[in-house]
Amino acid sequence: MKRTPEMVEIDLKDLGSKLDGIEAVMGRDTVEPFRQLLYQCGVWLSLLREQAIRIEQLERLFSGSSTERTSQVLPSSSGTSDTPEQAPDSQPSWSVPESNSAPRRRPGHGRTPARAYSGCVQRMVTHESLHPGDQCPHCAKGTLYRQNRWSPEVRLKGQVMVIGTVYHLERLRCQLCGAIETARLPEEAGSEKYDPTVASIIALLRYGEGLPWNRMQRLQRSAGIPLPASVQWQLVRDALDPGIRAAYDHLLWLGAQGELMHNDDTSMCVLALEKKLKSHEPLLPDDPERRGVFTTGILSRANDRPTIALFFTGPYHSGENLRELLGKRQEELAPPMQMCDALSRNMPKDLSAIVANCLVHGRRNFVDVVAAFPSEVAYVLEHLKAVYKIDVEAKEQRRSAAERLRMHQEQSGPVMEELERWLKQQFDEKKVEPNSSLGGAISYMLRHWEKLTLFLRVAGVPLDNNLCERALKMAIRHRKNSLFYKTTDGAAVGDLYMSLIHTCYYAGANPFDYLTQLQRHHDRVRAAPGDWMPWNYQQQLTTADHRLDPAQSSPSNADMPTAPAPDD
Repeated sequence: MKRTPEMVEIDLKDLGSKLDGIEAVMGRDTVEPFRQLLYQCGVWLSLLREQAIRIEQLERLFSGSSTERTSQVLPSSSGTSDTPEQAPDSQPSWSVPESNSAPRRRPGHGRTPARAYSGCVQRMVTHESLHPGDQCPHCAKGTLYRQNRWSPEVRLKGQVMVIGTVYHLERLRCQLCGAIETARLPEEAGSEKYDPTVASIIALLRYGEGLPWNRMQRLQRSAGIPLPASVQWQLVRDALDPGIRAAYDHLLWLGAQGELMHNDDTSMCVLALEKKLKSHEPLLPDDPERRGVFTTGILSRANDRPTIALFFTGPYHSGENLRELLGKRQEELAPPMQMCDALSRNMPKDLSAIVANCLVHGRRNFVDVVAAFPSEVAYVLEHLKAVYKIDVEAKEQRRSAAERLRMHQEQSGPVMEELERWLKQQFDEKKVEPNSSLGGAISYMLRHWEKLTLFLRVAGVPLDNNLCERALKMAIRHRKNSLFYKTTDGAAVGDLYMSLIHTCYYAGANPFDYLTQLQRHHDRVRAAPGDWMPWNYQQQLTTADHRLDPAQSSPSNADMPTAPAPDD
């Protein structure tokens, strides 16, 4: 007979005092891992007692589930669209047209074509003995001519992030008067020790890829080119003025004029603010209870330009940062559309916006309870899967916003109507207890139904906020690798570089080259920052301006003959 395990109450404070006694005997290094484990157990237990997290969520956190795809969430990949208590032969009133096209091959396979190596030096090699117009060495009758298509061969070499040259200048001393003459530096050496490309690559690795200062310092030292962490910080900080900061200020203004705003935030650590909290100083004068520090991500989208990504770190919530940004918006413009989850802190107060909520957040509530209610969750997920399939087809067919809206109204409308009827039916017919976990998921969907289905009524509204959540991974990667910002000024510098770098990714621009050009042409950038955005700055560069030394940066290929790229 299976025995019920005995419940044991554990006093965490008592365990902590016992660890103190063990530490006095065995030392801190031995006890510290157990102290951290005890702290984490206390956190999880308190969350469970306060019902702030469910067992299913805790299990998924430990198991490291990386996807919420329907095929991974549901017990079987086939799924079902039948109501749990409906007959198996009942069919939904909606249908999604099946695609006749063969499944597409997943991208990213095969060899990389030579044309992808645009950052390499492009060197044209002519034949070692033959020239156009010579007699053919094989048949001795025909005449050779040059083909337009050259044969590319790629050769790669490794190097550290910052390289350099040491110039040993000859010194001559007069035997009679003692005067010393020193050789002049070559013109290509320049007048500054640090080329603008140095600050660009450090900023890209630090704020684009999350590489910590000390790790870059160790990498450079191991290669024999010392670059202390303090010097790295000075370089990226001093590079802001005047060109990069002028471009960023204009980017903020352009972002405020967007037609669609995505916003969300994630927690962040700023040591200066943590110090305030420990000394019981308020983070905000008008809100002494505020204890959180966040990085907000705001994506501004418009039809006439690429997406703009903006980041803001501090004690302010996502909605407060969005409100500050929209303060720069021109008054004659219509209210923007806003995509976010249903948290109240994501809403900008005292500002009008057409608000849409993230459908994925509503779906996730059902994913969390799939173990307890598999058939009910399967019904909801299959309906939402059909809606997403329609949205993917609209994107693949490059439908306009108006055409996509009509497509959703005709095909997704019946799907969502049937889903809404089923959700209401669960409560009306008392099939689901409102206080249960499934009842909570259903209540969330019904409570925010108008905002969750705004894509059926307004053109251009997305289904979810995944775009912003993916952008926030840049800040999360920085937090995981570097753990914190030291000061609020350091956080502001990080936000600026993250905004420019991530906007370059959306615009298809090279962030390393972009940051370098902003430094080299800072006077022109300050005079007309709108001409130096990531999507149009190359139009302002002449051939002479854009040609860089290979030892300093990726060279320009404008002065080399073009060799057509081979087929993949």
